[in-house]
Amino acid sequence: MTPLRSLGPEDRALLRRHLRAPILTFLALLGLLAVNVTLGATLPFAHVWVVELLVVTVMVAIILLVSMEVRREPPLVRLFAGLGFFWVAILMGMTLTDYLAR
Repeated sequence: MTPLRSLGPEDRALLRRHLRAPILTFLALLGLLAVNVTLGATLPFAHVWVVELLVVTVMVAIILLVSMEVRREPPLVRLFAGLGFFWVAILMGMTLTDYLAR
């Protein structure tokens, strides 16, 4: 394995290009997690759970599109990934309905 110092400028540029998306994805998810934790710890208003669910939805969308690389997949794979996301949304909605009805 070659150390990083022996890489040429073209190799370093290629490495930066390949690492840009994962690092930005990590930072975005970390920022959204901080927002979610802050909202959960401070409870600034009565229906803060709606905003928290929106933040979690954005986090799932980022993971689905960037980390799982669904954007570059064939249409059938995108369809099943979307259906899986929809199914999880149904399950979360049913759980939330049960929780709010008690």
